[in-house]
Amino acid sequence: MDKDLPANIEITPREAKELLTQNKNFLLVDVRERWEYETSRIEGAVLIPVSEIPTNLARLGDAGEIVLYCHQGVRSFDAASWLRSQGIEGARSMSGGIERWAIEIDPRVPRY
Repeated sequence: MDKDLPANIEITPREAKELLTQNKNFLLVDVRERWEYETSRIEGAVLIPVSEIPTNLARLGDAGEIVLYCHQGVRSFDAASWLRSQGIEGARSMSGGIERWAIEIDPRVPRY
């Protein structure tokens, strides 16, 4: 992984919500496991578990702007970093993951 990642690799849940509200053309990717997705998810997200990111590189490369999230932001940060190392500059990680989303944006999203 590149040690000099741009500072803008993370996006806050509020910024992600703005993108959703404004119907911006971007891909919201849940990188958690299927059981996590079935337990709790953000409306409009597509599930691509972190282990499947490499096999979806072409699909993600065509997406332009991508916001990835996981439970607390660690897996999505790693995935966004890896995608950037593969030349997908539009990849960002939602800081705090779905946990922070549930606290700050939508308390109806189950926490686990």
